[in-house]
Amino acid sequence: MESPARQVSPVPPPDRRQSETALAIARGTARLLRSLGFSCISELPLPSGRRADLVALNERGEIWIVEIKSSVEDLRADQKWQNYRAHCDRLFFAFTQDLPCEIFPAETGLIVADAYGAHLQCEAPEHRLPAPTRKLMTVRFALAAAQRINRLVDPQGHSEF
Repeated sequence: MESPARQVSPVPPPDRRQSETALAIARGTARLLRSLGFSCISELPLPSGRRADLVALNERGEIWIVEIKSSVEDLRADQKWQNYRAHCDRLFFAFTQDLPCEIFPAETGLIVADAYGAHLQCEAPEHRLPAPTRKLMTVRFALAAAQRINRLVDPQGHSEF
């Protein structure tokens, strides 16, 4: 029987749905997360079938998910953000300084970002993952990171999913 970590491809094909603004927010947010001691993976498929914009993991095993919002409309259209809480210790929204903090849910952290960096506007409340979920997410993160490195090292050696 195949393990749940292998049932969903850890490296999805690029969907090219992200706007230039969203890509810039992701880049600046990833820089912030790295400065805080996290490694990041973008567009990581979750066990629920959803795909997280950024998943960050640090040496203590903490897992943060950051959902990127490029506009008010983007936030209003997102009815699934609460599903991400089951897969992380802390949940954040990242957005540009053009958006008001007040429109985001109070039970999430806030990161204000641009293409060059970001700052933590508001800490996210902690809700520790159960050990089995933490293990599953850590394995997914590791598999995705290894596959992405392998694609960089040998681009022709890997077929598209």
